[in-house]
Amino acid sequence: MISGLSHQIKIFTGNAHPELAKKIADYIGMPLGKAEVGRFSDGEISVKIHENIRGWDVFIVQPTFPPGDNLLELLVLLDACRRASAKRITAVIPYFGYARQDRKDESRVPISAKLVANLITAAGADRVLTMDLHSAQIQGFFDIPLDHLYGSAVMVPTFQQMEFEKLSVVSPDVGGIKLARAYANRLEADLAIVDKRRVRANVAEAINVLGPIEGRTALLVDDMVDTAGTLCEAARALHDAGAANILAACVHPILSGPAVSRLAESPVEGLFVLDTIPERGDNKGVSWITRLPVEEVFAEAILRIYREESISSLFV
Repeated sequence: MISGLSHQIKIFTGNAHPELAKKIADYIGMPLGKAEVGRFSDGEISVKIHENIRGWDVFIVQPTFPPGDNLLELLVLLDACRRASAKRITAVIPYFGYARQDRKDESRVPISAKLVANLITAAGADRVLTMDLHSAQIQGFFDIPLDHLYGSAVMVPTFQQMEFEKLSVVSPDVGGIKLARAYANRLEADLAIVDKRRVRANVAEAINVLGPIEGRTALLVDDMVDTAGTLCEAARALHDAGAANILAACVHPILSGPAVSRLAESPVEGLFVLDTIPERGDNKGVSWITRLPVEEVFAEAILRIYREESISSLFV
């Protein structure tokens, strides 16, 4: 038990990213909670908490990237902790999946982000801690408190140490302007935008570059990279516009399908990502991908939630 407080704390994890959960617990100075998250013979999720948590402050670390089992594990863990009479349960979701369908922008489509928010609340979460939601409006889908951290707290100090002479922070599309502007302001860099049109889902075509690029280092920033189509089209547009060097940064490295091979063939010289999602498949050990740790930010946020302190200083 952390001294000086009236109730106890436990951190549990599913199978999505146990390495990150272990690093968070190590930073705080405590072992992970004892829980078994397995499968029945038919593949159904089986959960059992192996210690008393009645009246405790419980944090469940589980990003919800595909497959759907990661989300289901989180839901079943939440239910198990609620039924074990935990005092408060916080869902710590480094990467909030199913966030891209956050509005009805065409007929007969779901609002998946709202559905997932409802499921997490119904399963027993008292609050949510997450990082770089795909859309800020998703915070309003929850009727419980949500603390929203930003990957820039880790990314910006890394880029400040690199001391670029001429830097332009670039948004790969119009929707990412706010994020790119936040990075540009903190890095005291210029802002540029790649204006593009999307041909169909996961396929984009770059059109024009707005802002100073020629002879400069271009830093593309985005909240996630999935198939890398948008990022690679933007990088080619920057190359054609005369960028001297092209780097990219994203908080959530989904890197599905042809993403790694596309990036390897693109003008992108290096990709900086955060450890919100574990290395998977062909992105393991790739030399030009730099993974930055997020356990310190999440651990500090967990401690402040536990101590009923403000975490606004982490919202940078």
